[in-house]
Amino acid sequence: MVCQLRPGILIMRLPIAERRLQVGMPIGVALLGALVFTSAPRAETIDRVLAVVGGQLITLTDVTAARDLGLQSAEGASDPVRAVLTKLIDRELVLAEVERYAPPEPTADAVDQEVQRVRERFPSRAALDAALGRSGIDEKHLRETLRQDLRTRAYLDQRFPAAAARRQALIDEWMAGLRKRGDVMDVYLPRAVNEKP
Repeated sequence: MVCQLRPGILIMRLPIAERRLQVGMPIGVALLGALVFTSAPRAETIDRVLAVVGGQLITLTDVTAARDLGLQSAEGASDPVRAVLTKLIDRELVLAEVERYAPPEPTADAVDQEVQRVRERFPSRAALDAALGRSGIDEKHLRETLRQDLRTRAYLDQRFPAAAARRQALIDEWMAGLRKRGDVMDVYLPRAVNEKP
């Protein structure tokens, strides 16, 4: 048996008669040698899954997009990722309820107005495009997100028509119930202060 190691490649040459007989130790030693002398390429992180809500993934990119586009705010939180992630988890829980009860679809004009509000948060179209690019989403995805937000508002208005102070208390109580019975797997771990991103 002849073994030749190249970086990342193991080549074995066995005479045909020996190929059937030598299965145990020599091949195991050769494979162990291949593992010791070669190194696996470093994996590159493309995105991080921070939570799964009812089968829907929420990634670090989703959190960044929501914050950069002004769809969710961290409101001065010490951990802005946690603050926005919590809001996105709640959003997914509410969207599941919205889908169950199907409030009316918003008009195209209403969605256009929401898109315009997002555009106005940026000094130029190029700045908006840069934010969309960093998030890995396009305007079609943004429009769909805003459409879902409008449906959510319509649902909440329909379900909680009470006066402002009482309404918020009712919504908070309802959200606590959704969180308790929701299918949520939150895997976010904040980075250590001295850990590089």
